[in-house]
Amino acid sequence: MRVFQRVVEEGSFTAAARALDMSPAVITRLVADLEQSLGTRLLHRTTRKLSLTEAGNEYGARLHSILQDIDEAEMAAAAHSKELQGSVRVLSTPTMASYFIAPNIAHWRERHPKLMLDLSIDPQPLARIEAFDLAVVAADEDFDANIVARPLGTNNLILCASADYVQRAGEPLAPDDLVQHDYLKPALLPGQDQSGRKLRLELSDPCSEASDPVEVAVTPVLRTQSFDVMLRAGLSGVGFFAVSELIARPYLNSGQLIQLLPDWMLGRVTAYAALPTRKFMPAKTRAFLDFLIERASAVN
Repeated sequence: MRVFQRVVEEGSFTAAARALDMSPAVITRLVADLEQSLGTRLLHRTTRKLSLTEAGNEYGARLHSILQDIDEAEMAAAAHSKELQGSVRVLSTPTMASYFIAPNIAHWRERHPKLMLDLSIDPQPLARIEAFDLAVVAADEDFDANIVARPLGTNNLILCASADYVQRAGEPLAPDDLVQHDYLKPALLPGQDQSGRKLRLELSDPCSEASDPVEVAVTPVLRTQSFDVMLRAGLSGVGFFAVSELIARPYLNSGQLIQLLPDWMLGRVTAYAALPTRKFMPAKTRAFLDFLIERASAVN
């Protein structure tokens, strides 16, 4: 049942095999055994893709709640043991996975050595939260989703550039000076002109709620959905970019990045731990949630 569910989620036997660390042949056999046991075909198989049969669609819809009940029953029994075991299925945006979860995995392992972290990455994770124990997302101040979410911490979005870039292009002393500079834009950040040539950044003073935001037109020289690509380009001196203080801190401390216009920010971003809408929270999920809250508190 779990193998079939993962095949459906991953879209292929091969991808499911990688996710479950099993051979494709074993995955194929287990699904075939399940179909034989049920006496019906669950998947249409072609050389290009898999699709659910009508029976497979109905079976898969009920399977999620069945396996969830099994997980919760197992966790309730395991709660009587001092050491948590099994796995925690976590969904995360790429940036939160790379710059928040990954640096803390060693600390997690020290605390729960027999509890495996099964981490999946999705740039738009909100629609898939119900299929996981917990999701870690980042959102701006206007975030308002119909989900159960626990805020982990809020960071200012600041402007940064490499020391080489500042030496070459000069340091902006006022927001309007950014007009003369090259901007690196993440695709998901608001403010993009559809022409792709000009966009307006709205900067505000974090120390003054009374002052009005200032808009400045900038020219993007790079637009990418990958934060890692943008960060590497910024570190190599391509242009300036917006980044949360949390992520920027080690690069600012090492001198690789310089904060531009320190009296201004582009906005605020909050990290959330989002939970599926279930009444019972397994002990393993509670343990990981508490761990995230603790680690976020330590770095904020």
